[in-house]
Amino acid sequence: MTRGKILFVEDEADLRNLIAEVLADLGFDVASAADGHQAIALLEGGQRFDHVISDVSMPNGISGLDVAAAAARLQPEAKVTLASGYQRAQLPPLPADIGFLPKPYHVRQLLQVLDAGGP
Repeated sequence: MTRGKILFVEDEADLRNLIAEVLADLGFDVASAADGHQAIALLEGGQRFDHVISDVSMPNGISGLDVAAAAARLQPEAKVTLASGYQRAQLPPLPADIGFLPKPYHVRQLLQVLDAGGP
């Protein structure tokens, strides 16, 4: 039994692979994406996610904000958390139901977000 299905979106390969591996070791079923295009393709596919965690700033024209909007439209039951090296006040206003995780973060902080089931 898994602790939940997570879509983890991060353009930095080393960080993406490390966090996905740690989350899998902790009992989560993890799908990862390197950019917003891959993330939205996964959201449009047959998989259902309990939580979507996405970096805000990503290459290739689709940001974490775009991923969050797609998740709200395609899988409204999924909780969404955005991570950024920018302070929350430096970002456009986030909808109230979207969590925020400042980077760099510790796995412990990420687990708190996931175990809380949302923002």
